[in-house]
Amino acid sequence: MTKNTQVIYLKDYQVPVFIIETTDLDIRIGDEYTSVVARLKVSRNPASDADTSELVLQGGSGIKLQEVMMNGLILDDSDYDLEDAALSIYQCPETFELTTQCLIQPQLNTTLEGLYKSGGMYCTQCEAQGFRNITYYLDRPDALSIFTTRISADKERYPILLANGNPVEQGELDNGEHFAVWHDPFPKPAYLFAMVAGDLVRQDDVFTTMSGRKVDLQIFVEAHNSHKCDHALASLKRSMLWDEKVYGREYDLDLFMIVAVDDFNMGAMENKGLNIFNSDCVLADPATSSDAMFERIEGIVAHEYFHNWSGNRVTCRDWFQLSLKEGFTVYRDSQYTADTYSAAVKRIDDVTVLRTHQFAEDAGPMAHPIRPASYIEINNFYSVTVYEKGAEVVGMIHTLLGDELFRKGSDLYFDRHDGQAVTTDDFIAAMSDASGVDLNQFTRWYSQAGTPTLTVTDVYDAACHEYRLTVEQSTPATPECQLKQPFHLPLRMALLDVNGVQMPLTLKNVGLLPNKDVVLNITKASETFVFEGVTHEPVPSLLRGFCAPVKLDYGYTQAQLLFLASKDTDGFCRWEACQRLLIDAVAQAMLKPVGYQLELELVTMLRSSLVDETLDPAMVAKLVQLPSEAYLAENQSTVDVDLIHAGREAMRVAIAQALESQLLDCYQRNHDTGPFSQTGNAIGKRALKNTCLSYLNSLDDFNYQAIAQVQYDLQANMTDVGAALQILTGHKNSDISAPLLADFYQRWQHDSQVVCQWFAMQAGANLPGRLTHVKALLEHDAFDIRNPNKVRSLVGSFIRSAINFHCADGSGYEFVADMILRLDPINPMIAANLAKPLGRFKPHTIHRQELMQAQLHRLSQAKLSSDVYEVVSKALAAS
Repeated sequence: MTKNTQVIYLKDYQVPVFIIETTDLDIRIGDEYTSVVARLKVSRNPASDADTSELVLQGGSGIKLQEVMMNGLILDDSDYDLEDAALSIYQCPETFELTTQCLIQPQLNTTLEGLYKSGGMYCTQCEAQGFRNITYYLDRPDALSIFTTRISADKERYPILLANGNPVEQGELDNGEHFAVWHDPFPKPAYLFAMVAGDLVRQDDVFTTMSGRKVDLQIFVEAHNSHKCDHALASLKRSMLWDEKVYGREYDLDLFMIVAVDDFNMGAMENKGLNIFNSDCVLADPATSSDAMFERIEGIVAHEYFHNWSGNRVTCRDWFQLSLKEGFTVYRDSQYTADTYSAAVKRIDDVTVLRTHQFAEDAGPMAHPIRPASYIEINNFYSVTVYEKGAEVVGMIHTLLGDELFRKGSDLYFDRHDGQAVTTDDFIAAMSDASGVDLNQFTRWYSQAGTPTLTVTDVYDAACHEYRLTVEQSTPATPECQLKQPFHLPLRMALLDVNGVQMPLTLKNVGLLPNKDVVLNITKASETFVFEGVTHEPVPSLLRGFCAPVKLDYGYTQAQLLFLASKDTDGFCRWEACQRLLIDAVAQAMLKPVGYQLELELVTMLRSSLVDETLDPAMVAKLVQLPSEAYLAENQSTVDVDLIHAGREAMRVAIAQALESQLLDCYQRNHDTGPFSQTGNAIGKRALKNTCLSYLNSLDDFNYQAIAQVQYDLQANMTDVGAALQILTGHKNSDISAPLLADFYQRWQHDSQVVCQWFAMQAGANLPGRLTHVKALLEHDAFDIRNPNKVRSLVGSFIRSAINFHCADGSGYEFVADMILRLDPINPMIAANLAKPLGRFKPHTIHRQELMQAQLHRLSQAKLSSDVYEVVSKALAAS
């Protein structure tokens, strides 16, 4: 498959033999070649006991080495070796200055790792190992250095020259060129290096820190996007203020910059002082961006800003510790979003991502702990496990310690390790030292993969007023470990009386608990908790707030679920009860999809949510939404895509038929034609009305299609326009949607972000037989296979449409394999992400397993990048 299959192991970690104290870069952008001169002040690392005087620097295949100098003297070929993109310098003294001169061609760099060209702009993405594509360097996160960067380029084409830190100098050069010098006073690893050269406009703002310092805020964008910066700037200021209040962290430079880039593999990058963003993750206005996009942008802006401390000031020692910065920062941005919007809705959204994506990853061939023990290609571990599960693990620490001790732990962590590259063990030690809580067993979350199941049983003894709760935990085998040790996890729970009120709780041998909402420490494979003084049989509210990333197995009756769905004060548990009722109903619909009708109790429950105007409309939208086909598949021992699709569609129709009048009333009540508002209530009302409109359009009634078309024609905001068009695009009658799709493209063809939405609507339409249409869109003038956003919008959305990706004849799998083979030579990271769904074949029917494996075998016959090789080889090994 590939020659580059070296496995990297955590156990083999060694400190670098040398350290780079200062890094001075001189980057001269030319038409054919860009020159990079790197002057490195190098000294032997006192922490290394390696018996060698050889310095090994990593490089990329596209670098042309011109010259190597040590202490001002040019080295000849016998003084160094250049092999397999590594530059080895022999016989290095204890301290010295090393200068390399290289030529690169960033305009040809389609991998988008290192320095590359996006449109008319030069920009960088160096995480994880992109800096080595710029020059030869110690490209590892524990090699921290102080950077000074000089950039020169043609002034007319590239009037803006940016890099990390603070501006030091700028001026004019001969031949119409100019230069700028930037200095970053904080030591950083190469993955945090950033530079930009382009023709951009700037939007400015100012933030005053809690100590009274003024920080200039700047967003750089192409001129046609200058009107889309306000939301990101406001989000940045809110996140800076929040981080000061909640974590006591103040920004440390006098300038904070964001640059929007159209071609970007990830969402954004937290480079010190110069955040580079995928345009889709920073630019927004109501006409082109939905409410979900506004919230997503707010969270991503906050995430990258929060990295200034959890990732930059304190960084990770090696890439095995990636969750140290990403998991912690995702948790911080989730806290921020919950405080800014609806906490319950945010929690539901996070749990939905975890269950539909991370649980699937845990059950597949790419399962790995949040601190993996080995990897072939680090890009493959920028995963939902490292990010989302990593965040859940930090959240469990917060739950176990409580607010005050968690804050003490984070303060100690930041203060103890400021300016260092550290490990997850250091993070846990800080939390434990500050709180006095023993977290030794808890560290298993970092070394064991898999999703635990909590099997909970209970017994109520009316005679002695005792309630016994038994919790058993088990975790299935995963590729790295067959036999799992018990985890330490919090189980937040409450006991509800007949009115839904939380009972006071007295735990046997402990006494009266201070809170009715109690956190039980689960540490054993099986343990029982006895509550005394329980005067009547309660209904348990378990896993409140989704306090741990586990599956809960408790035998709730339908009556108990209906009770929790209407009475529970915990937003997650109330939603979860609704989901379980709906999952059970879909299972019944799968058995008899034709003419399926809802049970009266379920109709009553859904109706009560729709008509209750005292409830948060955003929460109501969540309560009445059906589980996705992906989550329904997670609840099936054998996944039959066709049955799930048929059952869910039958359920949609049954809900619409039973609640047609309430759905229409709710739609009309929440349809606001006044001025656009982004308050929480307005956002919730749009979410609820569009949920109702979607249900109504499952009925065979042209009137509801007409309502959707009227909503589209209003062009009030992209939330409503996009929802209406998506609903009609997913309707079996294409007579309405086809002209609207043409109109939508005509309106927005010059806005790349909106065109991506246009691709996604069509490719993700949940109608069978979409492959021919998707293939035709590949030939559309607006599609560019080199642009990750376009690929994700078209091919990624197709994969998420289960009924099409899993088409019974295997054509969906073949199409995706074709796209992987096309993409791999261009952008291996994106190609590998497309390959992962093919590897999750085990839950499916035998027929589909064989079809997916056939495409994996086909891929294995090709010459693959290490990115794709790792995914394919692990999938086939699990066959």
